[in-house]
Amino acid sequence: MKRSASRKEPLEFDRLTAVRVKELYEKHGDALAAYACCCGLDFAAAEDTVQKVFLKLLRGETSVPRTPVAYLYRAVRNASFNLRRDRKHETGLAEQEKWFVHGRRAPEEVLALQTALRELPEEQREVVFLRIWSGLTLQEIADATKMPMNTVASRYRYALEKLRERLNPRPEL
Repeated sequence: MKRSASRKEPLEFDRLTAVRVKELYEKHGDALAAYACCCGLDFAAAEDTVQKVFLKLLRGETSVPRTPVAYLYRAVRNASFNLRRDRKHETGLAEQEKWFVHGRRAPEEVLALQTALRELPEEQREVVFLRIWSGLTLQEIADATKMPMNTVASRYRYALEKLRERLNPRPEL
């Protein structure tokens, strides 16, 4: 029997070794923490959230696809939203708290970018962060967020337009 071309192959899942979990943490941990901040957490809560995701992997409490990067972003996203939901009564992210770690940029530039990102709608901010700072492809972002590919692409395009306007305002004539 021939398979339909529109059906996706089922994902294969693995339990990760401690060495592989450590490699993933070292490679993606900082970006995942910054992504959790992008999802609305303060930096300390973001780091805790990332560590909880990796702790579940170390304990073998969850299986991940053979290509785990999209899974990690999805898990951090879900954990961030769950924590935000549980903390609705608490105050938001401090305006001047620096959650981007970028050694080559002046602190004023980093804070300006954070402010511009914070002004974007949450859906656009998430896509920009995943594409630019985490290096995910648009397809990987669609997989991680469970959004259609065209939605991801349009949110990315609209967000970049808004960031250009905010960060490079045109001089008034």
